[in-house]
Amino acid sequence: MPYDFDTPIERRNTHSMKWAVEERELPMWVADMDFAAAPAIRKAIEERAAHGVFGYADLPQEWYQAYQGWWIRRHHWKMEEDWLIFCTGVVPAISSIVRKLTTPAEKVLIQTPVYNIFFNSIINNGRQVLESPLVYQDGSYHIDFTDLEEKLADPQTTLMILCNPHNPIGKIWDAETLRRIGELCYQHHVVVVSDEIHCDLTDPGCEYVPFASVSEHCRENSVICLAPTKAFNLAGIQTAAVAVANPWLRHKVWRGLNTDEVAEGNVFAVEAPIAAFNEGEEWLDQLRAYILENKQCVLDYVRKELPKIHVIASQATYLLWLDCSAYGDHAKEIASFIRKETGLYLSAGEQYGGNGDHFLRMNLACPRSRVQDGLERLKKGLDAYSKKQ
Repeated sequence: MPYDFDTPIERRNTHSMKWAVEERELPMWVADMDFAAAPAIRKAIEERAAHGVFGYADLPQEWYQAYQGWWIRRHHWKMEEDWLIFCTGVVPAISSIVRKLTTPAEKVLIQTPVYNIFFNSIINNGRQVLESPLVYQDGSYHIDFTDLEEKLADPQTTLMILCNPHNPIGKIWDAETLRRIGELCYQHHVVVVSDEIHCDLTDPGCEYVPFASVSEHCRENSVICLAPTKAFNLAGIQTAAVAVANPWLRHKVWRGLNTDEVAEGNVFAVEAPIAAFNEGEEWLDQLRAYILENKQCVLDYVRKELPKIHVIASQATYLLWLDCSAYGDHAKEIASFIRKETGLYLSAGEQYGGNGDHFLRMNLACPRSRVQDGLERLKKGLDAYSKKQ
């Protein structure tokens, strides 16, 4: 059946973090979709809510089977049941893992520009951020493996947080790249935490590669963070999982998650992923096609109306990384000006590290009418910014 992604849903006055903005403003910043969840998920939640009793939840066999079935079906990776541990979110899991697998003042490596909350998970836990910046060349990004190996070889570097696919640049790391990363980390005794929360939001025809699937060393030296929350717009349900093949590592992670009390789900956090993975496939495929059309809408508009902007080619996520360096080196200032001038609220790139000062991040997970509105506001704001320079 066809699903409706065109009709706007009013989200103001619903305690939405994304939409807690002024009436005139259009938020296209945080990675949160403006689409209703798949009907099968809503039905499962409604049926559970109708029961009326919301006590402590247990994990049924169906929860494990839903994850296992989805990853073998969609991503050709077989997980064993005992690898899976429930957690309330990927970010709580990463913070817990940082605390459990490293000691204060040790270094945690990230490849910037990258999801800004990685910085918080490291700094707030008293560890050091170690950036291995991605190389930006000819309008696209790649890894500097010389720099990466040098930093992994530092005895103080004990953990690497990998973003796969990579937010904000929308890049899918191929199997050979992941294998090289995995071998270097294994050689230098650095555990990999792979955040794969965006894995189901690839463009049609593009497939992500689970980090743990590419080699034995990758599998045995990694913690894989998984969730239906980005793909199915369930962030407020607070449901996720980690998959850890290595039993020694799994025990450490399990102890950390339990010590931090982020290993128990609520009743909806159990039902939602089961419905998503078992019944949400057709909805997700139509969503991915719609987001790709939104991306093409942006590319066509920018090519015609904003030729000074370079849109980084994206194969995954519903986020676009916009190179605004032709307008100056301070994206935070540009973003603030555009918001004040037009009401368009984008994410300023400096918070993602690396060369993010030249970029804005735009969220396209919304009806096309809002994308078009956002583009017109972007043009108006950048035109006005240019005139004031």
